[in-house]
Amino acid sequence: MGQPVVHFEISGIEPGRLRDYYAGLFDWRFNPPGSAATTSVSADGDYHFVEADSAGINGGVGGGAGYPQRVLFYVGVPDVGQALARAESLGGKRLMGPEPATGAFTVGHFQDPEGNVLGVAGPTA
Repeated sequence: MGQPVVHFEISGIEPGRLRDYYAGLFDWRFNPPGSAATTSVSADGDYHFVEADSAGINGGVGGGAGYPQRVLFYVGVPDVGQALARAESLGGKRLMGPEPATGAFTVGHFQDPEGNVLGVAGPTA
């Protein structure tokens, strides 16, 4: 396999309601709120990471008023800017980034030629 999926996000207008839903559905537990990975992704304080274990990838649930309702996955890349430029050169459209997020990583979003939105995440330069 090439570059792996490293993170997922579920976003909606009422992130608390979404967290309750997924907690009930999958027994997910969420870490206390922190700052949004970036305010381009979620309202500050509305982004909660799913408590990760060794059986799955990391994820988060967030959003808020004015944020899109979607499910998004991120592919790990060595350089977010280069990955976004490559996506564009192959017929995709850059939507966001690169943007530094909380911690030592950077994120970006792009739309593939069919309109699907994906994310890329990598180390902050």
